Amino acid sequence: MDNPIHPAILGGMNYDCDISIVGGGLNGCALAIALASGGLSVTLIDSLAVDAVQEDSFDGRSYALALASKRLLSAVGLWDDVAKDAQPMLEIKVTDGRAGEGPSPFWMHFDHTEIEEGPMGFMVEDRHLRRAFLSKISKTDSITHLTPETVVAQSVDQTSAAVVLASGKTVRSRLLAGCDGRRSGVAERAGIGRSFKDYGQTALVAAIGHELPHNGIAHQFFMPAGPLAILPLSGNRSSIVWAETHDRAAELSELSDEAFIEALRPAFGDFLGDIHVAGARFSYPLNLTLADRLVDERMVLVGDAAHGVHPIAGQGLNLGLRDVGALAQVLVDARRRGEDIGSEAVLVRYEEWRRFDTTTLALATNSFNGLFSNDNPILRAGRDIGMGLVNAFPALRRNFIREAAGLTGDLPRLLQGRSL
Repeated sequence: MDNPIHPAILGGMNYDCDISIVGGGLNGCALAIALASGGLSVTLIDSLAVDAVQEDSFDGRSYALALASKRLLSAVGLWDDVAKDAQPMLEIKVTDGRAGEGPSPFWMHFDHTEIEEGPMGFMVEDRHLRRAFLSKISKTDSITHLTPETVVAQSVDQTSAAVVLASGKTVRSRLLAGCDGRRSGVAERAGIGRSFKDYGQTALVAAIGHELPHNGIAHQFFMPAGPLAILPLSGNRSSIVWAETHDRAAELSELSDEAFIEALRPAFGDFLGDIHVAGARFSYPLNLTLADRLVDERMVLVGDAAHGVHPIAGQGLNLGLRDVGALAQVLVDARRRGEDIGSEAVLVRYEEWRRFDTTTLALATNSFNGLFSNDNPILRAGRDIGMGLVNAFPALRRNFIREAAGLTGDLPRLLQGRSL
């Protein structure tokens, strides 16, 4: 046979695990831990060495974890490990304008006191999340963590899925999960196409130290080239996600830290006093990508492998964790009923649960970015009036707050803070 995996598959019904997960990022780690909490065995295949992702300088990114995502981490026993480094987001202020000219008089203000559940979310640095995930994985007997390993081939038959690793090892399971990002090899090898849109923007990401306290307030400032998000971190620090055109972002990336701050200052303003770069700076292109389908024969896509959205609402990781919660619940419930967890009938439940939510959010962020990332005077007037109206009606504000907190829709048990 031409496919090197087939002989291993044809060897019989001996499985290495229930589910093999390709991709050891946050979604892959969260899925492994969630599945293990429901009694399933997992092999997690990670292309990066554990030591590399545990370094303080590994990435520099931070994530806005919605309240529902925090509940998932609590339900699988992870939140206590990151809580001390998590910064609650108590308010969100959304403004529109041009750098150096100040914001429009129309704006939106969301305060966590308008809902009963508590803070809308928490800012947590990537390094703290990864360490908590890896520590939990290392202590969980039902998770086998293979690192650094890459998949070079995959195949499925009626009863199993198998992957061949660069080391020559073959892993056979009942189901293969792709958590390997927007350029998912799992999806590509399965022949799953993708819709793609380049926003013409690059995100500049950095931690900024500042003189004055942020008081747990997140800011989103919409400018013609793209939004600037200022998100509170622990201490007198904030994470910025600054969307600029590709050419302008390339120029800014080449600047020294001091020159970068001078370029940032007109948009950032002086409300937090003196500012400085507090760590490494990063950049990545912004695009929209949606997989044509979320499942295939004995294969499922999760997180960015299924959908990559604009960071305008800070929902990328939260969207992935909703996938994690839904898939874990579908698979664990199916196992308890005695079903084959890799069967089409089971996987379709996951796809039907998640497809509408992911597509809706992708389209919403796409539309929102198109509406705000321009200098059209008619659109500017319309969006400013719209923000003013939302801010004027408490019921509308509460709906936006609950949406930002991830408390709307058909939530999986883990995102309600309940165990599987």
